Amino acid sequence: MCRMLGVVAETPVALRALLQGVPRSLAALSREHRDGWGIASTEARGWTVQRGVDCAGESVRFAAAASHGAASVAIAHVRQKTVGPTSLANTHPFMRGRWVFAHNGTVEDVPAVAALCSPERVAEIEGDTDSERLFAFLLTSIDDAGEARLGVARAVERLASLPGRGAVNFLLSDGESLFAHRCGRTLFSLERDGRGGRRTASVTFASERLTDEPWRELPQGALYRVQRPSGGGAPTITPA
Repeated sequence: MCRMLGVVAETPVALRALLQGVPRSLAALSREHRDGWGIASTEARGWTVQRGVDCAGESVRFAAAASHGAASVAIAHVRQKTVGPTSLANTHPFMRGRWVFAHNGTVEDVPAVAALCSPERVAEIEGDTDSERLFAFLLTSIDDAGEARLGVARAVERLASLPGRGAVNFLLSDGESLFAHRCGRTLFSLERDGRGGRRTASVTFASERLTDEPWRELPQGALYRVQRPSGGGAPTITPA
């Protein structure tokens, strides 16, 4: 098991509270999920990914990244290893080109998922995890479809037909939109409308309810897409 967090905001927002400040922050949850951490955030210059193999709650680098980080799109993860040893190559989030990915769960039939990956995407795999192979499959499906929404939707449909898919909660983003899928583990969403100027309009996904706000539990099998309007404005969340 792992814990993950995804944020899409109208304008850059500080990540410190959810990563480190609130009682159920990723730093706090890392006491049970100790096998590495990662934070991917994006602004105009593209993705910045910081990762470590130590416990996030005990990491000086994680604390610094959490305290000073701000982003309009971010994916963060703390790992409890099930497949593959503790190593940087096995630490989420993973990045391929413009895509960043994090997974919570365990794929039961890894060879079946790997067999659905293109040779080009298999060649990009650096570590030992089922998660990275799941990422390669999603990117293969996007490549084949020629379009992200259709490719991710087809991949989720294909996964649902596999008897050995296991638990495949994931967050996937290209820096403009973010896909969130729940299958086999808990996943919640929180929408902040930004009214009154006290908070920035945003959509957040997390493995647990991190605050006392009205988080909504996603149903099993759900796939959502959050987009940032090209002309500016609050992000929108829709079934994908």
